[in-house]
Amino acid sequence: TIVYKGMLTTGQLEEFFPDLSHADFRSPLALVHSRFSTNTFPSWPLAHPYRFIAHNGEINTVRGNRNWMAAREALLSSDLIPGEISRLFPIVDPSGSDSASFDEVLELLYLGGRSLPHSILMMIPEAWENHESMPENRRDFYRFHASLMEPWDGPACVTFTDGNQIGAVLDRNGLRPSRFWVTDDGLVILSSEVGVLDIAPEKVIRKGRLQPGRMFLVDIQEGRIIEDDEIKDSLANSAPYSEWLHAGIVRLSELPAREHIIYPHSSVLRRQRAFGYTEEELRVIITPMAKSGAEPIGSMGTDTPLAALSDKPRLLFDYFSQLFAQVTNPPLDAIREELVTSLGGSIGPEHNLLDPGPASCRQISLAFPVIDNDELAKIIHVNADGNHPGFISYVVKGLFPIAEGGEGLRRRIEEIRAEVSQAIDAGARIIVLSDRDGDADNAPIPSLLLTSAVHHHLIREKTRTKVGLVVETGEVREVHHVALLIGYGAAAVNPYLAMETAEDLVLQGVITDVTPEKAVRNLIKALGKGVLKVMSKMGISTIASYTGAQVFEAIGLSQELVDEYFSGTTSKLGGVGIDVIAEETINRHHIAYPPGGEVPGTKRLPIGGEYQWRRDGEPHLFDPETVFALQHATRSKRYDIFKRYTTRIDEQARELMTLRGLFTLKEGVRPAIPIDEVESIASIVKRFSTGAMSYGSISQEAHETLAIA
Repeated sequence: TIVYKGMLTTGQLEEFFPDLSHADFRSPLALVHSRFSTNTFPSWPLAHPYRFIAHNGEINTVRGNRNWMAAREALLSSDLIPGEISRLFPIVDPSGSDSASFDEVLELLYLGGRSLPHSILMMIPEAWENHESMPENRRDFYRFHASLMEPWDGPACVTFTDGNQIGAVLDRNGLRPSRFWVTDDGLVILSSEVGVLDIAPEKVIRKGRLQPGRMFLVDIQEGRIIEDDEIKDSLANSAPYSEWLHAGIVRLSELPAREHIIYPHSSVLRRQRAFGYTEEELRVIITPMAKSGAEPIGSMGTDTPLAALSDKPRLLFDYFSQLFAQVTNPPLDAIREELVTSLGGSIGPEHNLLDPGPASCRQISLAFPVIDNDELAKIIHVNADGNHPGFISYVVKGLFPIAEGGEGLRRRIEEIRAEVSQAIDAGARIIVLSDRDGDADNAPIPSLLLTSAVHHHLIREKTRTKVGLVVETGEVREVHHVALLIGYGAAAVNPYLAMETAEDLVLQGVITDVTPEKAVRNLIKALGKGVLKVMSKMGISTIASYTGAQVFEAIGLSQELVDEYFSGTTSKLGGVGIDVIAEETINRHHIAYPPGGEVPGTKRLPIGGEYQWRRDGEPHLFDPETVFALQHATRSKRYDIFKRYTTRIDEQARELMTLRGLFTLKEGVRPAIPIDEVESIASIVKRFSTGAMSYGSISQEAHETLAIA
């Protein structure tokens, strides 16, 4: 094939590439891309088509996909690719677009011996997990390849060709348009829009739309359209996938129960203090989840200070914000579109991507990303009987000496990185990062810092795909916390202290009508389903795609900290480093273990105040004074009281609560303009237009109010 690239409109192609209009220039196929750039700044090298594909859409998980491919490079080998395969590294150029990265991996799979349709379906599988009527052999085809590679997830229609076959595949949600026509003289057209070419209706013998997860394929040599079912049935029967899965996959639910330590409830309060729990979190977050099995509903946004601006010791989780699908990238409906989503994953080593076989799927299958203590015990002692030598587990103690401060935290992370590498060399295939057993001298390392530090260390060492990471932490009690740990590499999370807290609330009578066991199950369900909701906001369907995808932005962390421990994460502001993280951790630790061995002065947790205003809690922009002023102003229709309200808000903004409060206008830089030369407010607002505002972005009432104003 010949690829013609350019930052051109279709009308400019003929002028720029005159050979395309030459009488002797003929081709049985053509793949044309004429869409604008969405994820990257337009540039000539990133113009479509690439070697194999043209792509309409966005790969939301591309950051994680790139990281995983970099980690897999150490395992790659193939007799079909001549020379040293290392000369191809890096397989994925991190400076390319999501489409460029997709094309590079597709090329590797194709050169490694798979057909183009096979390679495409590995990267963009249909929604097979909850498809009850799907033939078992086809389901096993997808299940096997899920152990080799995570899906490249997002709204996408990918067209592809190798010169012999040309086709297209639509993402599992069908979030990009694609229609096809077949004429009576053998012409096949597939396009993102109707009417791209003028075709007489009487010449069309077949037409339709590409459906979610379906493939449309034309074989030029055979001169026919290969239907979706034929493609997938042929691939499903191309290898004994069912046999390989039966021999390799181990379901966590089928492993024998293991004994484990039952921690006394007398220590719950002290551990809650050490991890920064508050009374508000127990009441507003944990209690509703333990009672109902669902995340509590609250309003969007927050009027409290950013974590970096707060005078309270904040969790590292609070320095990260979730990214979400927007503009051309639609989110999913986690409730109504649950059929195309999956929270099932796996733990264990990967094998050579280019040499599929029985060893490729030797992993432990998980139905849910949040696990209880019994399930964690199964994982830790998976090979206690010697029945699973391929699943040796190793537990790492994630604690650091508080006496050494930030330097001690930094040194301890490096020690743990080296310890994990040595464990892998010794045969460990599951690493459990645990923050249990803290004491007066040793504080838990923030679980997100530890997880991401180990994850990126192993990626750099190219050993990440040899192990699965499980996090046993008392720090997690919110959906956001679980989502972050999974987003930075954890395959499963055990929130042991949150579960003990739920049990304790039942035993104290705070939670009624459920047993302690039911409260724990409800909590686990709420956390897992909450992660699904977070994924869906970013347009991601499966936990496998979300794991390591890093779809977060850091706010208030230094670039040095991000580069070392959260590589690839956007951090536009800069901010605190590891010394401040250690200081905040130690401050929380001192609440549980006061210096000098003193007994804590109270048996109560800190009151909190993050979600609702409290006198001794976090300050809020909307506190009783501002709320009263606003209500009084609207009811009395007095502008002077409204100005009192706005003045109060502006004063708070300057109290280091918001980013805008950090800015001041420089005076005297330019000469002042006489006020009589400035247009009036009434004349300026006449040029404001609300008609272009998306109806989906605000409510009907807001639209009507703006129009009237």
